[in-house]
Amino acid sequence: MKELIQIQSELKAPKSQFNSFGKYKYRSCEDILEALKPLLLKYGCTLTIHDEVKEVGGLVFIESTVSIQKELEGRSVTAQAGIDVNRKGMDVGQSFGASSSYARKYALSGLLLIDDSYLDPDASNDHSDKKPIYVEPKPAKVVTLPELPEDKWVNVVDMIQNNKELGLTEIVKRISTKYSINPETKTRIENEFKSQRS
Repeated sequence: MKELIQIQSELKAPKSQFNSFGKYKYRSCEDILEALKPLLLKYGCTLTIHDEVKEVGGLVFIESTVSIQKELEGRSVTAQAGIDVNRKGMDVGQSFGASSSYARKYALSGLLLIDDSYLDPDASNDHSDKKPIYVEPKPAKVVTLPELPEDKWVNVVDMIQNNKELGLTEIVKRISTKYSINPETKTRIENEFKSQRS
């Protein structure tokens, strides 16, 4: 969904809230939604949020599903948050509301690739005066796939011949999970595909 990719790359949702007790900044669900609305309008997408109260093994929780859609194409992400009806300083309604807000925030974060794993008070806050420790993210492992060898070309021809229901894009995708495809190899696959389908 290309619109979602654009929104993920353009969204800026700063941590504009401040917790005076824990002395940290954070972003709320509302902050994310306010930053998101102009981008939804820009790319003609709609966003819906659905909450459902569930119970598993006596634990009551809210499951929030955030869905983004453009015409017939869409994506959804789900997140859960437990409900403590005996939460200090809250009545039952406030407790449900807090859990809903928490679950929605993390469903939105998953959908929009908002990374709260570092310096995130929700992940590490123990309400002490200690400042959170920054953890340097580990670089992702880069896996270099080998070029498609000549002796494997017969397998490509067989794949195209024996999978008439597959389009060119899917065939290239399947091959690229095992081998690196340079432009020359891709052209060769395209030519083979055209010759077999004509």
